[in-house]
Amino acid sequence: MTDRSIRSIVIVGGGTAGWMTAAACSKILGRSVSIRVIESEEIRTVGVGEATVPHLKRFNNVLEFDEVDFVKRTQGTFKLGIQFENWARVGDSYVHGFGTIGHDYGLLPFHQYWLKLFLAGEAAEIGEYSLNTLASVRGKFMASASDMPPTSPLANIAYAYHFDAGLYALYLRKYAEARGVVRTEGKIVQTLLREPDGFVDAVVLESGEKVHGELFVDCSGFRGLLIEQALHTGYEDWSHWLPCDRAIAVSGEKVKPSTPYTRAIAHQAGWQWCIPLQHRTGDGHVYCSRYVSDDEATATLLQNLAGRPMNEPRVLKFVTGRRKKFWNRNVVAIGLSSGFLEPLESTSIYWIQSAIARLMNLFPDRDFSPAVIDRFNAQAGFEFERIRDFLILHYHATERNDTPFWDYCRTMSIPEALAENIRLFRDSGRFFREGEEMFAITSWVQVLLGQRILPKGHHPIVDTVPLDEIRKLVGAARQVVDNCVGAMPRHEDFIDRYCKAPPP
Repeated sequence: MTDRSIRSIVIVGGGTAGWMTAAACSKILGRSVSIRVIESEEIRTVGVGEATVPHLKRFNNVLEFDEVDFVKRTQGTFKLGIQFENWARVGDSYVHGFGTIGHDYGLLPFHQYWLKLFLAGEAAEIGEYSLNTLASVRGKFMASASDMPPTSPLANIAYAYHFDAGLYALYLRKYAEARGVVRTEGKIVQTLLREPDGFVDAVVLESGEKVHGELFVDCSGFRGLLIEQALHTGYEDWSHWLPCDRAIAVSGEKVKPSTPYTRAIAHQAGWQWCIPLQHRTGDGHVYCSRYVSDDEATATLLQNLAGRPMNEPRVLKFVTGRRKKFWNRNVVAIGLSSGFLEPLESTSIYWIQSAIARLMNLFPDRDFSPAVIDRFNAQAGFEFERIRDFLILHYHATERNDTPFWDYCRTMSIPEALAENIRLFRDSGRFFREGEEMFAITSWVQVLLGQRILPKGHHPIVDTVPLDEIRKLVGAARQVVDNCVGAMPRHEDFIDRYCKAPPP
């Protein structure tokens, strides 16, 4: 039987996407496959994706990274969730915390029992029952405690990271090159397609060198050098739902202890991020250019920095949406080349990780079976759309009418699947996760409530449980969370003790 195994992979573009792909492929596929990364130091990467979600721990564990070393080398801090300010109303603040809320009871999630008491004026805000939310606002953090009973919230703390994306790419590059990945410095000036199927045969470098491959991974960023410029795959524009089309990024001086959460502060025509690293902050302003100029957006960002800016603000232009195919012929788009969803819920690096995992699960042979490619595209499309809907929720579920931008967001039409989820939750606090979508019920519940979508009632099965039993369940959950957070060290103290990075 003829061996049809893929023997060569060419990754076009470095940065976080390219080197995450190279590192994972080198770990999982070993040296049986040659892996080559082509990148140019003259082409600047976006490099603003410095906040992550807990899924990245799994990726790092697969690569067998030492967490302490990883955090030190990337100037990292820890992240328990995201604080949203001014979203439903000016002056509002809530935290989307990772992990669990209380603990489920019987067949129903905890928030249904909480909801009965809250609507009766007998329960605190939902964040009081989440270890991650309460620890965030109190500035506390610790890693999961292995010596605690498995039922303790401290035994399984869901957390992510803030880090310098450029340093993470370098960390991954060193790892990949140690496992045989070859890096080529150079710009691609031409893509050669083979006859008669239109597959990519090779890319031509500025030096004249032709780099042949069997599987090509496009990590070239927004321009989509292979997936779009060579294969003309097409793009679905989602800016009518997610109207922000620009971002200004800058590094800020660190002037206060690092928070164990990302901040997302809504402004007149968009929002500002603040990501705390060990020796600086990553700051940016995502906005819609139809409603505010670049100069005005830059001024808003600089006026709201905690410390002085450390570099010149940089403007990034984008169109939210996705490629019509993420995998076309023998090209798989990973990262910004596959599409863009703004960093509101820190999903950019997750999307890279998810695409890599999907590629490994559906890894092709040289026949490139259409069945495999179709399944990849279907799964990727579903996941991208569900993340999209979660982001739209933040904009649409607002009571703000103080600017034309928020008027548009509040009154715009939304995807029917999202509208159905809002109607169901508003009716009785119910939400059902669809398939393997990224965000679980606790995420949707916290954001729906944080955006002031308060259910009219609760699940009727709650009424079969005696009221005193519900009070005991909800009260105990709050007390346990409060006790656990009280036992946690300050975020900055934890970093100083275990993983403090040397000055950059």
